[in-house]
Amino acid sequence: MSETASGPIRFLLNGEERSVSGVAPTTTVLQYLRRQERLTGTKEGCAEGDCGACTVLLAEPDGTGGIRRRAVNACIQFLPAMNGRAIETVEHLGRDGVHPLQQAMVEKHASQCGFCTPGFVMQLYAGWLTGAITDRQSVKDLVAGNLCRCTGYGPIVDAGLELAALPVPDTQFEDIALAAKLSDMEGAGIFAYEAAGGRWFSPTDVDALADTYAAHPDAVLVAGATDVGLWVTKLHRDLPVMIDVSKVRDLMMVEERQDKVYLGAAVTHRVARDVLAGIHPDLGEMLRRFAGAQIRNAGTVGGNIANGSPIGDLPPCLIALGGRIFMRRGDDIRVVALEDFFLEYGRQDRAKGEFVAAVEVPRLRDNQRFFAHKISKRFDSDISAVMAAFCLSFEGAGEGAVVSEARLAFGGMAGIPKRAAKAEAALVGRPFDAAAVADAMAAMAGDFTPLSDMRASDAYRLKTAQNLLKRFQLEQAGAVTQRIASWGLADTPEVA
Repeated sequence: MSETASGPIRFLLNGEERSVSGVAPTTTVLQYLRRQERLTGTKEGCAEGDCGACTVLLAEPDGTGGIRRRAVNACIQFLPAMNGRAIETVEHLGRDGVHPLQQAMVEKHASQCGFCTPGFVMQLYAGWLTGAITDRQSVKDLVAGNLCRCTGYGPIVDAGLELAALPVPDTQFEDIALAAKLSDMEGAGIFAYEAAGGRWFSPTDVDALADTYAAHPDAVLVAGATDVGLWVTKLHRDLPVMIDVSKVRDLMMVEERQDKVYLGAAVTHRVARDVLAGIHPDLGEMLRRFAGAQIRNAGTVGGNIANGSPIGDLPPCLIALGGRIFMRRGDDIRVVALEDFFLEYGRQDRAKGEFVAAVEVPRLRDNQRFFAHKISKRFDSDISAVMAAFCLSFEGAGEGAVVSEARLAFGGMAGIPKRAAKAEAALVGRPFDAAAVADAMAAMAGDFTPLSDMRASDAYRLKTAQNLLKRFQLEQAGAVTQRIASWGLADTPEVA
Protein backbone atom coordinates (compact mmCIF):
# COMPACT_ATOMS: atom_id res chain seq x y z
CA MET A 1 0.00 0.00 0.00
CA SER A 2 1.30 3.44 -0.92
CA GLU A 3 0.41 6.31 1.38
CA THR A 4 1.10 9.97 0.89
CA ALA A 5 3.00 11.68 3.65
CA SER A 6 0.89 13.07 6.43
CA GLY A 7 -0.20 16.53 5.42
CA PRO A 8 -2.35 19.37 6.70
CA ILE A 9 -6.11 19.48 6.21
CA ARG A 10 -6.69 21.93 3.36
CA PHE A 11 -10.12 23.39 2.71
CA LEU A 12 -12.00 26.62 2.08
CA LEU A 13 -13.88 28.33 4.87
CA ASN A 14 -16.24 31.09 3.77
CA GLY A 15 -14.15 31.48 0.62
CA GLU A 16 -10.77 31.65 2.37
CA GLU A 17 -8.11 28.95 2.34
CA ARG A 18 -7.31 27.06 5.51
CA SER A 19 -4.46 24.65 6.23
CA VAL A 20 -4.87 22.97 9.60
CA SER A 21 -2.44 20.72 11.46
CA GLY A 22 -2.07 19.53 15.01
CA VAL A 23 -5.73 18.96 15.87
CA ALA A 24 -6.97 15.46 16.66
CA PRO A 25 -8.64 13.65 13.74
CA THR A 26 -11.76 13.26 15.90
CA THR A 27 -12.16 17.04 16.10
CA THR A 28 -15.56 17.93 14.71
CA VAL A 29 -16.19 20.74 12.27
CA LEU A 30 -18.37 22.41 14.89
CA GLN A 31 -15.62 22.34 17.50
CA TYR A 32 -13.16 23.83 15.02
CA LEU A 33 -15.53 26.58 13.89
CA ARG A 34 -16.39 27.72 17.39
CA ARG A 35 -13.06 27.21 19.18
CA GLN A 36 -10.45 28.00 16.55
CA GLU A 37 -12.31 30.30 14.15
CA ARG A 38 -14.66 31.89 16.70
CA LEU A 39 -17.52 31.53 14.23
CA THR A 40 -20.15 31.14 16.92
CA GLY A 41 -23.18 31.50 14.66
CA THR A 42 -23.00 27.73 14.22
CA LYS A 43 -24.56 26.38 17.41
CA GLU A 44 -24.30 23.17 19.39
CA GLY A 45 -27.73 22.01 20.43
CA CYS A 46 -27.49 18.24 20.62
CA ALA A 47 -24.08 17.13 19.31
CA GLU A 48 -25.73 14.17 17.60
CA GLY A 49 -27.15 15.50 14.34
CA ASP A 50 -30.71 15.74 15.57
CA CYS A 51 -31.52 19.41 16.13
CA GLY A 52 -29.94 21.09 13.09
CA ALA A 53 -28.60 24.13 15.00
CA CYS A 54 -25.11 23.38 13.69
CA THR A 55 -26.06 23.21 10.00
CA VAL A 56 -23.45 24.43 7.50
CA LEU A 57 -23.25 24.33 3.72
CA LEU A 58 -20.71 21.89 2.28
CA ALA A 59 -19.45 22.13 -1.31
CA GLU A 60 -17.27 19.59 -3.11
CA PRO A 61 -16.35 18.57 -6.67
CA ASP A 62 -19.07 16.41 -8.21
CA GLY A 63 -16.71 14.39 -10.40
CA THR A 64 -17.86 16.03 -13.64
CA GLY A 65 -16.08 19.37 -13.27
CA GLY A 66 -18.88 21.00 -11.30
CA ILE A 67 -19.82 21.43 -7.66
CA ARG A 68 -22.23 19.49 -5.44
CA ARG A 69 -23.70 21.37 -2.48
CA ARG A 70 -25.44 19.96 0.56
CA ALA A 71 -26.32 20.95 4.10
CA VAL A 72 -24.70 18.84 6.82
CA ASN A 73 -24.54 18.73 10.61
CA ALA A 74 -21.20 20.23 11.64
CA CYS A 75 -21.46 18.61 15.09
CA ILE A 76 -20.76 15.09 13.78
CA GLN A 77 -18.58 15.80 10.75
CA PHE A 78 -14.88 15.20 11.41
CA LEU A 79 -12.53 17.97 10.34
CA PRO A 80 -10.16 15.79 8.23
CA ALA A 81 -13.14 14.90 6.03
CA MET A 82 -13.17 18.55 4.92
CA ASN A 83 -9.90 18.15 3.04
CA GLY A 84 -10.56 19.37 -0.52
CA ARG A 85 -14.01 20.66 0.38
CA ALA A 86 -15.55 24.07 1.11
CA ILE A 87 -17.55 25.11 4.17
CA GLU A 88 -19.92 28.07 4.33
CA THR A 89 -21.34 29.26 7.64
CA VAL A 90 -24.14 31.65 8.46
CA GLU A 91 -21.64 34.51 8.95
CA HIS A 92 -20.79 34.34 5.26
CA LEU A 93 -24.37 34.48 4.05
CA GLY A 94 -24.75 38.20 4.66
CA ARG A 95 -21.34 39.20 3.34
CA ASP A 96 -22.87 41.36 0.60
CA GLY A 97 -25.69 42.70 2.74
CA VAL A 98 -28.77 41.10 4.22
CA HIS A 99 -29.76 38.02 2.22
CA PRO A 100 -33.42 37.82 1.12
CA LEU A 101 -33.83 34.75 3.30
CA GLN A 102 -32.56 36.57 6.34
CA GLN A 103 -34.90 39.46 5.56
CA ALA A 104 -37.82 37.06 5.21
CA MET A 105 -36.99 35.51 8.59
CA VAL A 106 -37.28 39.00 10.12
CA GLU A 107 -40.46 40.01 8.29
CA LYS A 108 -42.23 36.73 9.05
CA HIS A 109 -41.27 36.90 12.75
CA ALA A 110 -39.57 33.53 12.36
CA SER A 111 -37.08 33.91 15.20
CA GLN A 112 -37.48 34.34 18.95
CA CYS A 113 -34.54 33.29 21.13
CA GLY A 114 -32.50 32.91 17.92
CA PHE A 115 -30.48 29.88 19.00
CA CYS A 116 -31.85 27.61 16.28
CA THR A 117 -32.18 30.35 13.66
CA PRO A 118 -28.73 30.01 12.00
CA GLY A 119 -29.34 26.32 11.40
CA PHE A 120 -32.74 26.96 9.83
CA VAL A 121 -31.28 29.71 7.67
CA MET A 122 -28.42 27.57 6.38
CA GLN A 123 -30.68 24.60 5.71
CA LEU A 124 -33.17 26.73 3.76
CA TYR A 125 -30.33 28.48 1.94
CA ALA A 126 -28.92 25.12 0.85
CA GLY A 127 -32.38 24.00 -0.28
CA TRP A 128 -32.77 27.14 -2.36
CA LEU A 129 -29.34 26.78 -4.00
CA THR A 130 -30.06 23.17 -4.95
CA GLY A 131 -33.56 23.89 -6.28
CA ALA A 132 -35.29 21.88 -3.57
CA ILE A 133 -37.72 24.63 -2.56
CA THR A 134 -40.77 24.42 -4.79
CA ASP A 135 -43.80 24.55 -2.47
CA ARG A 136 -44.78 24.57 1.18
CA GLN A 137 -44.36 20.82 1.63
CA SER A 138 -40.85 20.95 0.21
CA VAL A 139 -39.92 23.56 2.82
CA LYS A 140 -41.36 21.36 5.58
CA ASP A 141 -39.34 18.41 4.31
CA LEU A 142 -36.18 20.50 4.28
CA VAL A 143 -36.48 21.68 7.87
CA ALA A 144 -37.68 18.38 9.33
CA GLY A 145 -34.15 17.96 10.71
CA ASN A 146 -34.20 21.35 12.47
CA LEU A 147 -35.80 21.77 15.88
CA CYS A 148 -37.17 25.01 17.32
CA ARG A 149 -38.40 25.24 20.90
CA CYS A 150 -39.84 28.77 20.74
CA THR A 151 -41.72 29.85 17.66
CA GLY A 152 -43.55 26.96 16.20
CA TYR A 153 -42.68 26.29 12.60
CA GLY A 154 -45.31 28.25 10.67
CA PRO A 155 -43.38 31.53 10.39
CA ILE A 156 -40.16 29.67 9.55
CA VAL A 157 -41.88 27.77 6.74
CA ASP A 158 -43.42 31.02 5.52
CA ALA A 159 -39.98 32.61 5.37
CA GLY A 160 -38.53 29.66 3.50
CA LEU A 161 -41.36 29.72 1.01
CA GLU A 162 -40.36 33.27 0.05
CA LEU A 163 -37.32 31.76 -1.66
CA ALA A 164 -39.46 29.80 -4.12
CA ALA A 165 -40.06 32.97 -6.12
CA LEU A 166 -36.38 33.97 -6.22
CA PRO A 167 -34.21 32.80 -9.12
CA VAL A 168 -31.35 30.51 -8.17
CA PRO A 169 -28.05 32.14 -9.17
CA ASP A 170 -26.22 30.64 -12.13
CA THR A 171 -22.82 29.65 -10.74
CA GLN A 172 -21.72 27.32 -13.52
CA PHE A 173 -18.53 29.17 -14.42
CA GLU A 174 -17.65 29.94 -10.81
CA ASP A 175 -18.24 26.29 -9.94
CA ILE A 176 -15.78 25.10 -12.60
CA ALA A 177 -13.07 27.25 -11.05
CA LEU A 178 -14.06 26.20 -7.52
CA ALA A 179 -14.00 22.51 -8.42
CA ALA A 180 -10.53 22.85 -9.88
CA LYS A 181 -9.30 24.70 -6.79
CA LEU A 182 -10.74 22.15 -4.38
CA SER A 183 -9.32 19.24 -6.39
CA ASP A 184 -5.90 20.87 -6.23
CA MET A 185 -6.23 21.34 -2.48
CA GLU A 186 -7.27 17.72 -2.01
CA GLY A 187 -4.24 16.41 -3.85
CA ALA A 188 -3.72 13.06 -5.52
CA GLY A 189 -3.54 9.61 -4.00
CA ILE A 190 -4.44 8.74 -0.44
CA PHE A 191 -4.80 11.71 1.88
CA ALA A 192 -3.18 10.85 5.21
CA TYR A 193 -3.36 12.94 8.34
CA GLU A 194 -1.85 12.27 11.75
CA ALA A 195 -2.05 14.29 14.96
CA ALA A 196 -2.64 13.91 18.69
CA GLY A 197 -2.19 10.15 18.57
CA GLY A 198 -4.80 9.60 15.84
CA ARG A 199 -4.53 8.73 12.15
CA TRP A 200 -6.88 9.42 9.25
CA PHE A 201 -6.77 7.99 5.74
CA SER A 202 -8.91 9.08 2.81
CA PRO A 203 -8.48 6.93 -0.34
CA THR A 204 -10.24 7.81 -3.58
CA ASP A 205 -10.51 4.43 -5.30
CA VAL A 206 -11.69 1.06 -4.08
CA ASP A 207 -8.36 -0.73 -4.59
CA ALA A 208 -6.62 1.83 -2.39
CA LEU A 209 -9.39 1.42 0.17
CA ALA A 210 -8.96 -2.36 0.19
CA ASP A 211 -5.20 -2.02 0.63
CA THR A 212 -5.52 0.59 3.37
CA TYR A 213 -8.08 -1.43 5.29
CA ALA A 214 -6.00 -4.59 4.94
CA ALA A 215 -3.05 -2.71 6.45
CA HIS A 216 -5.22 -1.30 9.24
CA PRO A 217 -7.94 -3.94 9.84
CA ASP A 218 -8.84 -2.47 13.24
CA ALA A 219 -9.56 0.94 11.74
CA VAL A 220 -13.03 2.47 11.90
CA LEU A 221 -14.59 3.12 8.51
CA VAL A 222 -16.27 6.51 8.26
CA ALA A 223 -18.64 7.70 5.56
CA GLY A 224 -21.18 10.31 6.64
CA ALA A 225 -20.21 9.93 10.32
CA THR A 226 -23.91 10.02 11.24
CA ASP A 227 -23.28 7.10 13.59
CA VAL A 228 -19.53 7.20 14.24
CA GLY A 229 -19.73 10.90 15.08
CA LEU A 230 -21.84 10.02 18.12
CA TRP A 231 -19.21 7.53 19.27
CA VAL A 232 -17.02 10.57 19.84
CA THR A 233 -19.47 13.28 20.91
CA LYS A 234 -21.61 11.09 23.18
CA LEU A 235 -19.58 8.02 24.09
CA HIS A 236 -16.19 9.77 24.08
CA ARG A 237 -14.57 6.79 22.40
CA ASP A 238 -10.95 6.86 21.35
CA LEU A 239 -10.63 6.12 17.61
CA PRO A 240 -6.91 5.72 16.88
CA VAL A 241 -7.31 5.01 13.15
CA MET A 242 -10.14 6.06 10.84
CA ILE A 243 -10.56 5.46 7.13
CA ASP A 244 -12.83 7.85 5.24
CA VAL A 245 -14.74 6.14 2.41
CA SER A 246 -16.82 9.16 1.40
CA LYS A 247 -14.50 10.05 -1.49
CA VAL A 248 -14.07 6.55 -2.94
CA ARG A 249 -15.46 7.09 -6.43
CA ASP A 250 -16.20 3.40 -7.02
CA LEU A 251 -18.42 3.32 -3.92
CA MET A 252 -20.57 6.18 -5.23
CA MET A 253 -21.75 4.38 -8.36
CA VAL A 254 -25.43 4.02 -9.22
CA GLU A 255 -26.33 1.52 -11.93
CA GLU A 256 -29.94 0.92 -12.93
CA ARG A 257 -30.68 -2.19 -14.95
CA GLN A 258 -33.96 -3.61 -16.16
CA ASP A 259 -34.27 -6.14 -13.33
CA LYS A 260 -31.91 -4.80 -10.66
CA VAL A 261 -30.44 -1.66 -9.18
CA TYR A 262 -26.89 -1.42 -7.89
CA LEU A 263 -25.86 1.16 -5.30
CA GLY A 264 -22.32 1.75 -4.14
CA ALA A 265 -21.89 1.65 -0.38
CA ALA A 266 -21.04 5.39 -0.23
CA VAL A 267 -24.21 6.47 -2.04
CA THR A 268 -26.04 8.87 0.28
CA HIS A 269 -29.62 8.38 1.30
CA ARG A 270 -30.52 11.55 -0.59
CA VAL A 271 -29.32 9.99 -3.83
CA ALA A 272 -30.69 6.55 -2.97
CA ARG A 273 -34.17 7.92 -2.39
CA ASP A 274 -34.74 8.86 -6.02
CA VAL A 275 -33.41 5.52 -7.22
CA LEU A 276 -35.32 3.33 -4.77
CA ALA A 277 -38.56 5.28 -5.23
CA GLY A 278 -38.41 4.05 -8.82
CA ILE A 279 -38.74 0.49 -7.49
CA HIS A 280 -41.72 1.36 -5.31
CA PRO A 281 -43.11 4.65 -3.95
CA ASP A 282 -43.13 3.27 -0.39
CA LEU A 283 -39.33 3.21 -0.49
CA GLY A 284 -39.24 6.87 -1.47
CA GLU A 285 -41.71 7.77 1.26
CA MET A 286 -39.73 5.84 3.85
CA LEU A 287 -36.55 7.67 2.92
CA ARG A 288 -38.38 11.01 2.97
CA ARG A 289 -38.97 10.36 6.67
CA PHE A 290 -35.50 8.89 7.20
CA ALA A 291 -33.87 11.26 9.73
CA GLY A 292 -33.53 14.88 8.57
CA ALA A 293 -32.27 16.25 5.28
CA GLN A 294 -28.83 16.93 6.74
CA ILE A 295 -28.48 13.30 7.79
CA ARG A 296 -29.75 12.03 4.43
CA ASN A 297 -27.18 14.27 2.76
CA ALA A 298 -24.35 12.59 4.68
CA GLY A 299 -25.47 9.10 5.74
CA THR A 300 -24.86 6.28 3.30
CA VAL A 301 -26.53 3.08 2.16
CA GLY A 302 -23.52 0.99 3.13
CA GLY A 303 -23.21 2.64 6.52
CA ASN A 304 -26.85 1.99 7.37
CA ILE A 305 -26.26 -1.68 6.64
CA ALA A 306 -22.76 -2.17 8.07
CA ASN A 307 -23.48 -0.65 11.47
CA GLY A 308 -25.88 -3.55 12.06
CA SER A 309 -28.54 -1.57 13.90
CA PRO A 310 -31.69 -3.58 14.69
CA ILE A 311 -33.73 -0.42 14.07
CA GLY A 312 -32.17 0.68 10.79
CA ASP A 313 -34.94 1.50 8.32
CA LEU A 314 -33.30 0.45 5.07
CA PRO A 315 -32.27 -3.20 5.77
CA PRO A 316 -35.82 -4.56 6.27
CA CYS A 317 -36.86 -3.06 2.93
CA LEU A 318 -33.89 -4.51 1.10
CA ILE A 319 -34.30 -7.88 2.81
CA ALA A 320 -37.95 -8.04 1.74
CA LEU A 321 -36.89 -7.38 -1.84
CA GLY A 322 -34.22 -10.09 -1.72
CA GLY A 323 -31.28 -7.69 -1.70
CA ARG A 324 -27.66 -8.83 -1.67
CA ILE A 325 -24.43 -7.09 -0.71
CA PHE A 326 -20.98 -7.28 -2.26
CA MET A 327 -18.22 -7.62 0.32
CA ARG A 328 -14.55 -7.00 -0.36
CA ARG A 329 -11.41 -7.92 1.56
CA GLY A 330 -8.14 -7.26 -0.20
CA ASP A 331 -8.66 -8.64 -3.71
CA ASP A 332 -11.37 -11.08 -2.64
CA ILE A 333 -15.03 -10.32 -3.34
CA ARG A 334 -18.01 -12.31 -2.10
CA VAL A 335 -21.74 -11.86 -2.39
CA VAL A 336 -23.98 -12.26 0.66
CA ALA A 337 -27.76 -12.28 0.95
CA LEU A 338 -28.49 -9.27 3.12
CA GLU A 339 -30.60 -11.26 5.57
CA ASP A 340 -27.59 -13.56 6.18
CA PHE A 341 -25.28 -10.63 6.93
CA PHE A 342 -26.91 -9.96 10.30
CA LEU A 343 -26.02 -12.72 12.76
CA GLU A 344 -26.99 -11.39 16.16
CA TYR A 345 -27.08 -8.07 17.96
CA GLY A 346 -23.76 -6.31 17.39
CA ARG A 347 -22.36 -9.06 15.16
CA GLN A 348 -22.38 -9.33 11.38
CA ASP A 349 -20.90 -11.74 8.84
CA ARG A 350 -17.87 -9.53 8.19
CA ALA A 351 -14.21 -10.39 8.69
CA LYS A 352 -11.53 -7.95 9.78
CA GLY A 353 -10.50 -5.78 6.87
CA GLU A 354 -13.68 -6.63 4.95
CA PHE A 355 -16.11 -3.92 3.92
CA VAL A 356 -19.45 -3.52 2.19
CA ALA A 357 -18.74 -2.33 -1.35
CA ALA A 358 -22.15 -2.32 -3.02
CA VAL A 359 -25.79 -3.35 -2.69
CA GLU A 360 -27.89 -5.20 -5.27
CA VAL A 361 -31.62 -4.48 -5.12
CA PRO A 362 -33.99 -6.50 -7.34
CA ARG A 363 -36.82 -4.66 -9.04
CA LEU A 364 -40.34 -5.90 -8.48
CA ARG A 365 -41.70 -8.42 -10.95
CA ASP A 366 -45.22 -8.20 -12.36
CA ASN A 367 -46.45 -10.91 -10.01
CA GLN A 368 -45.13 -9.21 -6.87
CA ARG A 369 -46.67 -6.75 -4.44
CA PHE A 370 -44.66 -4.65 -2.00
CA PHE A 371 -45.41 -2.70 1.17
CA ALA A 372 -43.19 -0.69 3.52
CA HIS A 373 -44.22 1.37 6.50
CA LYS A 374 -42.40 3.09 9.34
CA ILE A 375 -43.93 3.53 12.80
CA SER A 376 -42.32 6.15 15.05
CA LYS A 377 -43.40 8.47 17.83
CA ARG A 378 -42.61 11.52 15.74
CA PHE A 379 -43.56 11.46 12.07
CA ASP A 380 -40.44 13.20 10.78
CA SER A 381 -36.81 12.68 11.71
CA ASP A 382 -37.34 9.96 14.29
CA ILE A 383 -36.05 6.46 14.95
CA SER A 384 -38.51 3.67 14.23
CA ALA A 385 -40.34 1.72 16.88
CA VAL A 386 -41.27 -0.79 14.15
CA MET A 387 -40.21 -0.85 10.52
CA ALA A 388 -42.08 -3.30 8.31
CA ALA A 389 -41.44 -4.32 4.71
CA PHE A 390 -43.35 -7.04 2.84
CA CYS A 391 -42.92 -8.54 -0.60
CA LEU A 392 -45.37 -11.19 -1.81
CA SER A 393 -45.13 -13.19 -5.03
CA PHE A 394 -48.28 -14.68 -6.55
CA GLU A 395 -49.21 -17.53 -8.83
CA GLY A 396 -52.36 -17.14 -10.88
CA ALA A 397 -54.55 -14.07 -11.21
CA GLY A 398 -57.77 -12.71 -9.86
CA GLU A 399 -59.62 -14.77 -7.27
CA GLY A 400 -57.47 -17.81 -8.03
CA ALA A 401 -54.18 -16.08 -7.11
CA VAL A 402 -52.23 -17.65 -4.28
CA VAL A 403 -49.06 -16.57 -2.49
CA SER A 404 -46.07 -18.46 -3.92
CA GLU A 405 -43.43 -16.70 -1.83
CA ALA A 406 -43.67 -14.38 1.17
CA ARG A 407 -40.89 -12.18 2.52
CA LEU A 408 -41.92 -10.32 5.67
CA ALA A 409 -39.03 -8.34 7.14
CA PHE A 410 -39.01 -6.18 10.27
CA GLY A 411 -36.80 -3.78 12.14
CA GLY A 412 -37.27 -3.13 15.85
CA MET A 413 -38.67 -6.59 16.51
CA ALA A 414 -35.43 -8.43 17.32
CA GLY A 415 -31.73 -7.82 17.91
CA ILE A 416 -31.23 -7.74 14.14
CA PRO A 417 -33.36 -6.95 11.10
CA LYS A 418 -35.24 -10.22 10.72
CA ARG A 419 -37.82 -12.07 8.63
CA ALA A 420 -40.97 -13.51 10.16
CA ALA A 421 -40.47 -17.09 8.96
CA LYS A 422 -43.51 -18.64 10.67
CA ALA A 423 -45.83 -15.90 9.47
CA GLU A 424 -44.46 -16.31 5.95
CA ALA A 425 -45.17 -20.05 6.03
CA ALA A 426 -48.77 -19.34 7.06
CA LEU A 427 -49.30 -17.32 3.87
CA VAL A 428 -47.64 -19.51 1.23
CA GLY A 429 -49.97 -21.57 -0.95
CA ARG A 430 -53.06 -19.60 0.06
CA PRO A 431 -54.99 -16.62 -1.24
CA PHE A 432 -53.90 -13.40 0.41
CA ASP A 433 -57.18 -12.99 2.27
CA ALA A 434 -58.37 -12.23 5.80
CA ALA A 435 -58.19 -15.87 6.89
CA ALA A 436 -54.60 -16.34 5.74
CA VAL A 437 -53.52 -13.07 7.33
CA ALA A 438 -55.22 -13.96 10.61
CA ASP A 439 -53.19 -17.18 10.72
CA ALA A 440 -50.01 -15.30 9.82
CA MET A 441 -50.65 -12.72 12.52
CA ALA A 442 -51.04 -15.48 15.10
CA ALA A 443 -47.89 -17.20 13.85
CA MET A 444 -45.92 -13.96 14.12
CA ALA A 445 -46.02 -14.27 17.90
CA GLY A 446 -43.68 -17.25 17.48
CA ASP A 447 -41.28 -15.30 15.27
CA PHE A 448 -40.39 -12.50 17.64
CA THR A 449 -39.87 -11.71 21.29
CA PRO A 450 -39.50 -7.93 21.04
CA LEU A 451 -38.07 -5.76 23.78
CA SER A 452 -39.69 -2.91 25.66
CA ASP A 453 -37.82 0.36 25.62
CA MET A 454 -38.37 4.11 25.46
CA ARG A 455 -39.88 3.86 21.97
CA ALA A 456 -42.43 1.10 22.49
CA SER A 457 -43.41 -1.81 24.68
CA ASP A 458 -43.02 -5.41 23.57
CA ALA A 459 -46.81 -5.82 23.34
CA TYR A 460 -47.16 -2.66 21.24
CA ARG A 461 -44.45 -3.78 18.85
CA LEU A 462 -45.98 -7.20 18.28
CA LYS A 463 -49.49 -5.85 17.83
CA THR A 464 -48.25 -3.15 15.46
CA ALA A 465 -46.29 -5.64 13.36
CA GLN A 466 -49.36 -7.85 13.08
CA ASN A 467 -51.62 -4.95 12.20
CA LEU A 468 -49.27 -3.71 9.48
CA LEU A 469 -49.64 -7.07 7.74
CA LYS A 470 -53.41 -6.73 8.06
CA ARG A 471 -53.22 -3.25 6.61
CA PHE A 472 -51.30 -4.57 3.61
CA GLN A 473 -54.01 -7.18 3.02
CA LEU A 474 -56.79 -4.60 3.28
CA GLU A 475 -55.04 -2.33 0.80
CA GLN A 476 -54.54 -5.13 -1.69
CA ALA A 477 -58.17 -6.17 -1.30
CA GLY A 478 -59.35 -2.64 -2.00
CA ALA A 479 -60.77 -2.05 1.47
CA VAL A 480 -58.29 0.81 1.87
CA THR A 481 -57.95 2.71 -1.40
CA GLN A 482 -56.12 5.93 -0.68
CA ARG A 483 -52.60 4.49 -0.73
CA ILE A 484 -53.45 2.20 -3.65
CA ALA A 485 -54.50 5.19 -5.72
CA SER A 486 -51.38 7.10 -4.75
CA TRP A 487 -49.22 4.12 -5.74
CA GLY A 488 -50.91 3.89 -9.14
CA LEU A 489 -51.98 0.30 -8.41
CA ALA A 490 -55.71 0.79 -8.74
CA ASP A 491 -55.83 -1.20 -11.98
CA THR A 492 -53.74 -4.14 -10.82
CA PRO A 493 -55.40 -7.59 -10.70
CA GLU A 494 -57.18 -8.46 -7.50
CA VAL A 495 -55.31 -11.02 -5.41
CA ALA A 496 -57.94 -11.73 -2.77
